[in-house]
Amino acid sequence: MTVNLEQILGTVELLLHNQSPAHDFQHILRVYRNAEMISKKEEGADLDIVLAAALLHDLVVYPKGSTKTINSADESAEIAKKILSEYKWYPAEKIEKVVDVIRIHSYSKKLTPSTLEGKILQDADRLDAIGAIGIARTFSVGGSENRSLYDSKDPFCESDRKLDDTRWTLDHIKKKLLILKNSMHTKTAKEIAEQRTDFIESFLKQLRTEILYKGSGQQ
Repeated sequence: MTVNLEQILGTVELLLHNQSPAHDFQHILRVYRNAEMISKKEEGADLDIVLAAALLHDLVVYPKGSTKTINSADESAEIAKKILSEYKWYPAEKIEKVVDVIRIHSYSKKLTPSTLEGKILQDADRLDAIGAIGIARTFSVGGSENRSLYDSKDPFCESDRKLDDTRWTLDHIKKKLLILKNSMHTKTAKEIAEQRTDFIESFLKQLRTEILYKGSGQQ
């Protein structure tokens, strides 16, 4: 029986219509496309599992800093299980595999997937946190939480102060975005992550010029 991804997609769109921009339906679509692209280049993945998990991975999202964040992947997995169980056309023997892939994908849980499907979803999700879209999402979250863009005395955290992305949005780029490339599993994702990280570095270089501009050609 054919897996009806369009039906899953429609269900997810309805569930996420009021979600914050950083984890909205567009995020789901980007992760889905990332997962599909990686799966086609990395042989052996079960697309029924990978793509269903990509569509259902962020059904529950808590605000940044919430103590409930650690539970979001587990809660998303449980809802995903209920949704897939209602579809007679979705292979019953694959539902628990989708659930496991979703449970383990979360960055905050710091878990390493053992299956190719799990590695692909984790890579696909983390790729959406870096590059141009990663920067856009970071500042979107910062704005929604009324955080300052950066510490005026030390914008790039080059003193003895500790990174604090609960106060300054720019700190999050250094705390998380610049190191995400080191957590990629697949060859495909590693290559893309390098490119996107290079873009972030270029952005930070330009931002430094604009923030620290002193006039008279001095920076």
